[in-house]
This record gives sequence, structure tokens and C-alpha cells, in this order.
Amino acid sequence: MNAALRHDWSLDEIRAIHDLPLLDLVFRAAAVHRQHHNAREMQVCKLISIKTGACPEDCAYCAQSSRYSTGIEPERLMEKEKVLEIAGRAKASGVSRVCLGAAWREVKDNGQFDRVVDMVKGVTDLGLEVCCTLGMLTESQARRLEDAGLYAYNHNVDSSAEFYETIITTRTYADRLNTIENVRKTQVTVCSGGIIGLGERVDDRLQMLQTLAGVRPHPESVPINILSRVEGTPLADNEDVPVWDVIRMIATARILMPASDVRLTAGRAKLNATEQALCFLAGANSIFSSETEFMLTRAVPSPSYDADAELLRVLGLQVRAPFDNPNAPRAAELAARVAA
Repeated sequence: MNAALRHDWSLDEIRAIHDLPLLDLVFRAAAVHRQHHNAREMQVCKLISIKTGACPEDCAYCAQSSRYSTGIEPERLMEKEKVLEIAGRAKASGVSRVCLGAAWREVKDNGQFDRVVDMVKGVTDLGLEVCCTLGMLTESQARRLEDAGLYAYNHNVDSSAEFYETIITTRTYADRLNTIENVRKTQVTVCSGGIIGLGERVDDRLQMLQTLAGVRPHPESVPINILSRVEGTPLADNEDVPVWDVIRMIATARILMPASDVRLTAGRAKLNATEQALCFLAGANSIFSSETEFMLTRAVPSPSYDADAELLRVLGLQVRAPFDNPNAPRAAELAARVAA
């Protein structure tokens, strides 16, 4: 019988899971993973920065904030043809989802948003799942993206509500949850997770997972990011996160949200092949890959397509095809739309 989907996890219950002896925790998470997913499949995603830098937010970890001197040069919104070219190469390399990221505080109803909607249509027509991360979003904007074929919208909660206030002051935790709620009013799937290594306590990490597990339904995608320290940001001198902490977070997320994809995202380049394999065993079934050595900007390293293809070959894993997730509500609809 599949593990039950719950939304009422107490913090004590979550802590008891997280603090299990590590091998017991991984074993339990691996069993849950196999109940809900094909454990031999891995989704490979590609992130494209369609508008880089000059963001007005003050997120203390971010290379793209205009408040910090990080060496990132602002770039205008990318042309659709360039986005489709990059997406086409990604598809040829085994990528099944492309995420379009813009360094905006919120989406505005203007010509630039019109261009992003057109990009979503174009990449979807290539036969790829499309995710967007554009900042805060209204319900009407979410519906426009839905009509364009958007598969997922990413909006991370980052950490606990209490700790969030120490790393971001230009928007509130409630703002984050409101955007997720607006997306939930459509059939677009939700991608929401957080970052570890910000200087938070373990309880902050667990409260973050409690928040995500309380979303109804659970986010279809839960990214677990490891802080990529960026020179010029307030968190540049933070200590590295031990790999054991990463494995515990992935395993706990897998148990709390059994049907969700758990993504090993930013910071994966810091992990060797053995460490990544343990993360996959603990329930991570999605990664970001790149044709360059960077994930989003030159501040965030990423493994390459070739390196990831070799890793998956060694581990006996195969790439999950686009629109092939039985746990996502739009998968069949969008697959039929692309086929038509």
C-alpha cells in the first residue's frame, strides 16, 4: 500500500523522522520513493536565465540582487529565438523540463510578460515541460501562463517563516505563500522548496518542510538547494553544509511528500558521484544539468550534460520523458496538446 498523503505533520513528528539513524532514514525514504515513483528514472532539467541581474530584492544569498556587488552584469530579456535554440539543444541532450527564470520582483502586465508567455508556448511546442520562476504572480497572470501551456511554476519559500525575515526584507513570507495559492487556482503544477546553508537552525529546515507539506495538494516538485556562496553577498562566508545534512533533508522531504518530485538542485556540483548516489537513494529524482559549467549565472556551478549522462549510466538510471509523471495533473493533457 502506498504511503498516505498527509498535510497535518506536527513538528515533533517531522523531527523524529529527520533524526532517525541515517541509514534507517535512507532505507525508509527509499521504500516510500519506490511506492510512488519509478526508482530507475531521473528527470533532467535545464534552467535558462531569460533576464539576468538588476533585481530590486535583497535576498541575502542571491548573485542577481542589485544591492550587492557580485560581478553579475545585468542583461535584458532574452529573445524568443535564443531561448528556443538553447531549449532545443537541451532536449537533444536528454533534458525533459526547461525552467525560464527572470530576475524580477513580480510579474507585470506589460510587453515583457507578453514575450515570456510567447516563450512558454514556443518551448512547450518543442515537446518539453516548461517551468517559470518570475517572482510574485497574480491569479490572472497564472491563468495566462496556464493557457500558454506552462507545466510548472517555481516559487520557493526558502526557509522557515521566522528565519525568512533575517535573509529577505523586501517581501514577506505571506507574499510567497500567496503566489503559491494563486498558482494552485490553476492546473499549473507547483514547484516550491528551499535552501539549506543560509545560517538557519535545523528547526528552521523542518518548519520549512512542514509548511510545504501543509500545501494542498503537496507541491508536485520540491527543490532542495544547497547554498552557493557568492562573493559580495552577505552570506559569502557561510560554512559549507555537510552532505549528511543534505541527505537527511531529501529523505525527510520524500517521506513527508511521497508523490512529489524531490529535486537536488543548486549546489549539486559540490557533491561527488557517491554523495549524489546517496541523495538519489534517499528519494531525489530530479536534477538540473547544463551545457556550460554554470546553472543560472556564473555564480552557481552546475554539472554538464555529458557528466550527468555518464553518472546516470553508471547508476543504471534512465532519463524520464517529458509529460511522463502520473502524479502531475497536467501531464496527459499537455502531452496530447504537443502531439496534436
